Amino acid sequence: MGLIILIMLPIRSDFSDMVRTVAQAGWPLLWLIPYRMIFFLLYCLGWLTLLRPYNRERSIGPGYLLWVTMVRDAIDRLLPVASIGGSLAGIRLLRWRGVALAPAGATVIIEILLTLFTVFAFTALGLFLLVDLGIAGQRYAGMRFVLIASLAIPVASTLLLRYASPFGRLHRLLFSFIGTSAHSEGAAALDQEVRACLRRSGSLIAAGGLQLVAFVSGAFEVWFALRLFAHPVSAKAAIMLESMTQAIRHVAFVVPAGIGVQEAGLVLFGSALGLSSELALSVSMAKRIREVLCGLPPLLSWQWSEARRLNR
Repeated sequence: MGLIILIMLPIRSDFSDMVRTVAQAGWPLLWLIPYRMIFFLLYCLGWLTLLRPYNRERSIGPGYLLWVTMVRDAIDRLLPVASIGGSLAGIRLLRWRGVALAPAGATVIIEILLTLFTVFAFTALGLFLLVDLGIAGQRYAGMRFVLIASLAIPVASTLLLRYASPFGRLHRLLFSFIGTSAHSEGAAALDQEVRACLRRSGSLIAAGGLQLVAFVSGAFEVWFALRLFAHPVSAKAAIMLESMTQAIRHVAFVVPAGIGVQEAGLVLFGSALGLSSELALSVSMAKRIREVLCGLPPLLSWQWSEARRLNR
């Protein structure tokens, strides 16, 4: 379905005009690549905050964790892994530096949970800006209800992780089918570490705050691209576009790399700002170019590291 949307949108628009718009912007678009490091660094620092109790020997430094963060993002954005493959790889890469499986898994799970709350807050900011910009008509009225209803997902997830011992329960369920007690201690340890992470309110607030700043910083890509495309918008408009696009991508997280979803979001909300579909799709094209150029080096370096370990 994502591919169908991705194909149909350019067909219904002027594809040659999109290519021409991106080409006219030229090499300055490549500044989006080093700028993306700010996003990765903020996420890395938030994750490092969650890892602090398990990293007393400083075996995981900011440099290594920044690389792991980039690998996770590249896997989720460039491979068909329903946005969870990067998290599994992240746990594996933490194990390389001596972090036990349960703490490594717990920090990744909590980071994903914080991302749910961050996306909710960022979406709320985007809806507020829709109203502030005077473009929140009947077309978007239902989104407020969807936003409020969606808060139940992170809240229910938090309560489940805090009180229900979901991994131990899952293990007991699997035990009834496969008849083995292997890994029962690991499941219990994971539940325990997740609860321990949830009790560290200071770390949660710091990591969540850094994630929110990272999401807001992504709006610069929209602002910068449109400026190069000779159609500048305000910072408020750029944040609104990025917010709504990220909200749609996270709702449709099973679509690999948000193919078609990102494009549809930019066209839908860009039209409220007077952006043509060609211009909105040109912004998406610029973001896709950045995703590929930022993602391929971490993917290749990860595979090279895996190959070295296999050879040893």
